[in-house]
Amino acid sequence: MATIIALTNQKGGVGKTTTSSALASGLASFYDKKVLAVDLDPQGSLGFSLGLDIENGRTIYDVMRGQVSMQQAIQPTDYCDVVTSNILLSGAELEFTSHDRKLLLKQALAPVVASYDYVVIDTPPALNVLTVNAYAAADHLIIPMAPEILSLLGITQLKETIDSVREGLNPRLNVLGIILTKFNRRTLLAREVKEMAENVASQMGTCVFGTQIRTSVSVAEAPAHGLSVFDYSPKSNPSLDYKDFVQEVVSMTLGKKAAGGGING
Repeated sequence: MATIIALTNQKGGVGKTTTSSALASGLASFYDKKVLAVDLDPQGSLGFSLGLDIENGRTIYDVMRGQVSMQQAIQPTDYCDVVTSNILLSGAELEFTSHDRKLLLKQALAPVVASYDYVVIDTPPALNVLTVNAYAAADHLIIPMAPEILSLLGITQLKETIDSVREGLNPRLNVLGIILTKFNRRTLLAREVKEMAENVASQMGTCVFGTQIRTSVSVAEAPAHGLSVFDYSPKSNPSLDYKDFVQEVVSMTLGKKAAGGGING
């Protein structure tokens, strides 16, 4: 049964899609895991980053509307299987009105989770019905955060939504950790925000990942080539950092699974 991980932050520009892409490709490339990446962001950047033409093929929008099954929407890439998204998904808040609208993704994933080791979900930079669908389906959340005060504020606001989902939809939802991106440890701000992030993580019952992702132009360039950062620039700082981050995720999730906790039934 797959371990389902959603990456989330209502603040945009924090490296959420980059981290989703690196996690999905890293799990497949370095650990030989069978991975399904699901793009819940209407911008469709995750599928594009993994080398797909997001204008062709069935998308998660078609799946959540009930027009096709999850199996029919899955597309293979050089790294993992992907279900893409596009701008049509931006109308989800108004269009998905059924009583079970918060569980559409969980229900759609149910027939395929046994075929994968991991499902990685990229969410939109908002707290809406799409985000709640990801939280309802996930075993774990990972929160990417840039070393900025506004990014920190976004995390504190996430806590209310997470608590609400735990109360009603997914009591075993676990926050695996906060991953600091675009990090320059030489700046005072980065060090101060890291300390504040550790305080927020403690309040949420989680931690800040030991790895911080350093910034580099290679992160921005890789998606244009349809390559993971590991293949595009294997010796760059972000590539090395993301490799360490993926190792942390594997260690933590396998530990949770062995302990019988945090896995969404």
